[in-house]
Amino acid sequence: MQSFREHSSLYVILTAAVLLELISGIQYYYTHGLLEKELESHAENELTMKAILIKSTLNAAESIVSDHLWDIHRHLASPDSLFNVASRLTKAHPQFISSAIALRPHYYPGKGRLFEPWARRVGDSLRVEQIGGDDHDYTTFEFYERVVEHDSAAWTAPYIDEKGSGGLITTYAIPLHDASGECIGVVGADVDLSWMGDTLNNRNKYPSSFALLLTEDGQLIAGPSPSKVKSEEVEAIVAAVNDSSISRCLSSSGRTTVIEFTPRVTDRDASVFYANMRGKPHWQLVSVNYDDEVYAHLNRMRLNILMLTLVGLLLLGYILYRSVANLNRLHEASEEQTRINGELRIAKNIQQEMLPEYNPNYPNRRDLDVFGMLEPAKQVGGDLYDCFVRDEKLFFCIGDVSGKGMPSALVMAVTHALFRSAATHETNPSRIMKTLNASLSEGNESNMFVTFFTGVLDLPTGRLRYCNGGHDCPYIIHGADVHELPAVANLPLGLFGDFDYQVQDDKLPPGAMLFLYTDGLTEARSSQRELFGDKRVRETLESLASDGLTAERLSKNMNESVRVFVGDAEQSDDLTMLAIRYTPEAERSLLHESLALTNNVSEVDRLSRFVKAFTERIGLDKTLASSLRLAIEEAVVNVMNYAYPKETTGTIDLEADIMVPPSADGAGQQYLCVKIIDSGVAFDPTEAAEADTTLSAEDRPIGGLGIFLVRELMDSINYEREDGRNILTMKKSVNINLKTDNDK
Repeated sequence: MQSFREHSSLYVILTAAVLLELISGIQYYYTHGLLEKELESHAENELTMKAILIKSTLNAAESIVSDHLWDIHRHLASPDSLFNVASRLTKAHPQFISSAIALRPHYYPGKGRLFEPWARRVGDSLRVEQIGGDDHDYTTFEFYERVVEHDSAAWTAPYIDEKGSGGLITTYAIPLHDASGECIGVVGADVDLSWMGDTLNNRNKYPSSFALLLTEDGQLIAGPSPSKVKSEEVEAIVAAVNDSSISRCLSSSGRTTVIEFTPRVTDRDASVFYANMRGKPHWQLVSVNYDDEVYAHLNRMRLNILMLTLVGLLLLGYILYRSVANLNRLHEASEEQTRINGELRIAKNIQQEMLPEYNPNYPNRRDLDVFGMLEPAKQVGGDLYDCFVRDEKLFFCIGDVSGKGMPSALVMAVTHALFRSAATHETNPSRIMKTLNASLSEGNESNMFVTFFTGVLDLPTGRLRYCNGGHDCPYIIHGADVHELPAVANLPLGLFGDFDYQVQDDKLPPGAMLFLYTDGLTEARSSQRELFGDKRVRETLESLASDGLTAERLSKNMNESVRVFVGDAEQSDDLTMLAIRYTPEAERSLLHESLALTNNVSEVDRLSRFVKAFTERIGLDKTLASSLRLAIEEAVVNVMNYAYPKETTGTIDLEADIMVPPSADGAGQQYLCVKIIDSGVAFDPTEAAEADTTLSAEDRPIGGLGIFLVRELMDSINYEREDGRNILTMKKSVNINLKTDNDK
């Protein structure tokens, strides 16, 4: 009883506080509901008004185009006068960028197959020209195909104005009929959409509110100025509208769809209202309002009530407030840290998955032994390496992005993707570097750079071409010999977009190992802050050097040496190593035949007989033999036509071999090797674009089909320029039935 009396005042205060808070909560609940209804009504009215404004502009454009049909009909007899009609149509509406009259093919025989008078605004004047032709076949464009197919007017999906401002435009097109009612063409006007962003976001009710205009399939047409709303924020809202997995509901009126959404870009709760415009085009209008602004007055009112309630409970309120606040902050910090750690683990997994999973069996070739490893200092890092084989060439790289953490990881991902893209079509390391440097330098406001080393190893010959971009020079280990590969430093990637990178050339002897690494190896620090250094790297390599050294053993032993040196010290930088051992095998030829030709197409008959006789002798399937003969003939004819200057006689040597590795012990390991050798001008057909097989034989460029057939048919194709000679090598695994003279 005494205890109750001692604490009765506290109980009364607590009871009163609970009752007051309950009253405040009920009031807040009902007021919040009223504000929700007001927000819904305001958003729907705003979307309706903006839809009316947009539709009025589009309807005006439709009417203007339709009203000019009479002007076109009265000038159809004089095709040149249609240019003036197109000019008048373009000037008829301030949002018209250009207009065109696309007649059906051969409507005016004297004007060719395609005739399209076109007028475009250029400053304060108009440019008028006929743009129809083979390079501008409007019959394949959306505005023409849809209108002609359905014989009705249509709005095209918004697209980039590549001939002008580079902004979004849309085209309104209607069919053009002759006196008999037959469709003879299409009349179209290109409408500028750049004004819509400012129109949609004029006089918003709340400071952070904004509106968007999307296509029917959810593509962004117009939105707020980037100075007002970040592009990431707009992208998050567009993604939410298009994400069917996000829950949504109809408004109480049923006129709009509502999404309660929290963009990660802002971490602010938002209400997203959207609905389709009536009629065509079926565009979507979106209104975005943030809860902290919609309910700002309500939140302030509730805060004031709470402050008045807590005046008499200052000490208790302060203690409770501090306790709850500290617990909430601790909980939020714990959740945030858990979320960040989870995202970093995902980012690390994604980063690791971008890199090839090297092991002693990758690539699955007898002439290569490759092993790579990457250990980031944090969960994600800025180091990268890559390695793949294309056209009998090993493309490899290693790089180190300046800085650490997520920014470096993002630049690493971009650099890796750029390397893959460039190396897929290019064999010159300096040109690969220039491509990467130009892309990374563009818009590099953060001034991040990448030290980078890339090389291309020709597997049949061991020729190594490489280019360095401010990276540590690799080592070559051959037997007991360990030395640095001489490499011009050049500049790292991302500093100056026009830098001219220097390519270098070397020969990698059989059994030699190329060891590449990032500065996380040399700059690894012990607990006494001592660097591992270049000297220890060389000494470790010399201690490991031997004829039987594998790429995996070298990398793991080097990594273990670093771990022992560092001890308990925290890893300060990303550590990446890539080891490549060149292990070609001497192959033997079961059958070798050769043919010497001149660059005269009359020699094709001899070539055809030679290939036919060779394929028959090895018992090749007739279908495959025919395809091989066609591909070889096309490749040789290409050399005849282009290797030597006109009126100049040159030689072309053809060598055909059935090769087997020295360890081959059965069928399925033989392969056909065809070499085409000439001393003409340098030309790498493996870098040529693939042939367009949809073209007719007359329109197809000479040589394109041969390269296409070789890429489709052969297992590999390789080009090298050696001693002033072009050497094109093609290989194909075959099962042969070699015939002797007695079998003939």
